[in-house]
Amino acid sequence: MSTSNSLNTLLSSRPTCSVHISNALCCFLRFSENQLVKVLAMINAIEVVNKSPALTDANITLGYWLLDSCSDVSTALRATAAFTQPADCHHNGSSACQQPIMAVIGAGHSEMSIAVARHLTLQMIPQISYSSTAVILSDKKRFPSFLRTIPNDEHQTAAMANLLRSYGWNWVGVVISDGDYGRSALDHFSSQASKMGICVAFKLVLPRSVSREDLSSTMTKAAETILTNHKVQVIVSFAKSSLMKALYQELHDQAVREGLALHTMRRVWVASDSWSSSSSVRGNLSLEDIGHVVGFAFKKENLTSFNEYLNRLETAEHNYMENNSFLKEFYSKLSSSNMSSNIDHPSKALSILRKHISADGVFGIEMAVSAIAQAVASVCQRRDCRTAGRVQPWEVLQALWMEEFTVRGKNYRFDSRGDINLGYNVVMWRSDRGSIHVSDVVAEYHLQNQSFTHTNHHTVTKFKELRHIVSKCSESCLPGEFKKTAEGQHTCCYECTNCTENYYSNSTDMSQCLSCNTSTEWSPEGSSGCIPKRLLFFSWQDGFAVVLLSFSALGIVLALLVSALFLRWRNTPVVRAAGGPLSQVILFSLVVSYISAVLFVGKPNDLQCKARQVLYGISFTLCVSCILVKTIQILLAFQFNPKLQELLRKLHQPYVIVSVCVALQVATCICWLILKSPGYSITGNPTTLLEACHEGSHLAFGVMLGYIAVLAFVCFICAFKGRKLPQQYNEGRFITFSMLLYLISWLLFIPVYVTTTGVYLPAVEMVVILISNYGILSCHFFPKCYIIFFKKEQNTVSAFRKDLYEYSKVSAVKLCSLLQSFCFTPKDTAFVSEILFFYWFFFNKREPVTSVSIINTHPTKQ
Repeated sequence: MSTSNSLNTLLSSRPTCSVHISNALCCFLRFSENQLVKVLAMINAIEVVNKSPALTDANITLGYWLLDSCSDVSTALRATAAFTQPADCHHNGSSACQQPIMAVIGAGHSEMSIAVARHLTLQMIPQISYSSTAVILSDKKRFPSFLRTIPNDEHQTAAMANLLRSYGWNWVGVVISDGDYGRSALDHFSSQASKMGICVAFKLVLPRSVSREDLSSTMTKAAETILTNHKVQVIVSFAKSSLMKALYQELHDQAVREGLALHTMRRVWVASDSWSSSSSVRGNLSLEDIGHVVGFAFKKENLTSFNEYLNRLETAEHNYMENNSFLKEFYSKLSSSNMSSNIDHPSKALSILRKHISADGVFGIEMAVSAIAQAVASVCQRRDCRTAGRVQPWEVLQALWMEEFTVRGKNYRFDSRGDINLGYNVVMWRSDRGSIHVSDVVAEYHLQNQSFTHTNHHTVTKFKELRHIVSKCSESCLPGEFKKTAEGQHTCCYECTNCTENYYSNSTDMSQCLSCNTSTEWSPEGSSGCIPKRLLFFSWQDGFAVVLLSFSALGIVLALLVSALFLRWRNTPVVRAAGGPLSQVILFSLVVSYISAVLFVGKPNDLQCKARQVLYGISFTLCVSCILVKTIQILLAFQFNPKLQELLRKLHQPYVIVSVCVALQVATCICWLILKSPGYSITGNPTTLLEACHEGSHLAFGVMLGYIAVLAFVCFICAFKGRKLPQQYNEGRFITFSMLLYLISWLLFIPVYVTTTGVYLPAVEMVVILISNYGILSCHFFPKCYIIFFKKEQNTVSAFRKDLYEYSKVSAVKLCSLLQSFCFTPKDTAFVSEILFFYWFFFNKREPVTSVSIINTHPTKQ
């Protein structure tokens, strides 16, 4: 008996059931217990369905004709020709020969099934295979009459590739048997593996049969290839079991010849359905020598019916052999090999057969028989099938396509490709006291979502531990690295290179680095992820900001205190000399200016960006405008020219001047806000994001500051001319210094502001604002406060007149000199003093004191 059989089913009428079993066709030397089990499984399945209501109601029964293909395509074709040719109806007086063959079950291997299917397609005889998995057989244009009870290799190769990927094995070898099945499986596996990043290190093609003359040399080269590829620890095999047995033996022999340790031949063997359940492949080797075997097997059900059948055979003993030449041949083979007559006892033979039962194969055969039986029953429900020739094979084929069939309470149907896709069981071989268990199901593979579900079998732990086995050409690239493959190499053989700046890889073995969103993220070289860019702004928690805010708060407090002090002493000469009501306006503008400086700190927003510049520009313009009025007032008062007296009275309108100056600045700011206003902006840096305010129009910003600078410069010129006024009340001197400080600080601001970038850019302008504010506060108001608190005797009208008188003597001399007159008498001096005093009070909106006594301490010059 070979490793593959064509099991051919014929149809006869009930109640006569003719059962014909052919003799083995010259395959005695390669008798296979596995295939004998499948023959018996088919016989049992036919006997079961013949008793089913579907056939008994139709008054028909199925017969069968068994032919051996001897694992040879030519033999299989001769057998096919034998039952498809018209039979001699008068031979042996049998009427059963008149029944045409309605269906064929088999063959076991794809090569035979392909050859037989081409022949059967000519007569549209349905063929159902229980183990032929070649993808080409799903092509219904070429094989319209071929069906099978299992998935095709397209699903099996996908399952294998998924298994390899889930365990991280990307450098594997492939072993196949030469022929349509092996090469088709190789092509589909290579395609699936390539999609999942798995590389095939080598491909070994073994001969079709162990009887080939070149088997020895081929096995030697295959074993050498496996042993020399140390990094390949996982091998996928689509070879026949007999070839795998020869390969294992050659691996062992070669390792011994070369003095290698036996563990060098150990690998993880991923077995296809062709040998995953065949423990005989190990030969005399142990599972420890081979390594680990993980196989894919078809779905299976319980074997209750078949086991009962074997029990009946055991009970029937020799009586059943008379009708079963295969069992007779098996007994004969065992007797000759054991040289004992005791082996003839059926219980001994059946105990051996039970060890070779393949549950998935038995279930596949039962499905095939059930499908044919129910298809025939469906056809015969509408006609009388007892007459030969009334039912044609193509009608049975049509029923197979159209009808569902039931096996053990479950419904099944062939899909559009003629397959039944139930998925796979993943089995892992286990050694127990020298014997190997090949049927331990450790997982199930689901075709719909291409996923594995682990079972609760105790072998699952060892199955999961296979993850520790490494089968890679190169070490895994860590996160932060990517695979760099040299030209001409496998994609699985690579060098690990760090990702460059702003690129990252977040998992192992990435083929390229991913780009960070550089607008908000960054990453250093060799990074496994992107880092959010740190948001930077002139924060409230910044030490420098705290210092500047402290100065701003102090300035506000000091301005308010000075304002309160001036209100308290508003009628004293010092306060009146400081400008009277204008001093309150100046102090108010300084408070607003200090507040505007505070807006330069903190997380910016559009409103804040617009408010801070406009608020400062208008407030400081108001301050400088008031100072300008004071400067002009002092200059005109103490640089009196009689010819200009009437004109000065008409032009001197302080509040009008202040209003006009401020209105021009307001107009400038409004145009700025409307046309191109300041706003919030984010500037991206390599590792940070700078949140700041952009000025919108730098021209408008410059015009605003330039306008204030012009007013300050005018104040400076006017104050400089009046710098020699009375020492105690010399406003011009202090105005000169404060304006000079303002101009110098803002002149320094321009180059610093242009060249400075980063988080402290707002601090530059804030510092200049504070310097300007403190300059005015210190020069204009602190000296007055000092006199109010510590020089109270000087804060009287008499003290003021005395000081003014001293100044007036000098001024009178200069005035008379300019007028080319001599005015040195006490009367002349008193006259000049009264004029100066009158004009001082006039410009400060006060009435002059009517009772003033001036003591002349100087002798009269004649």
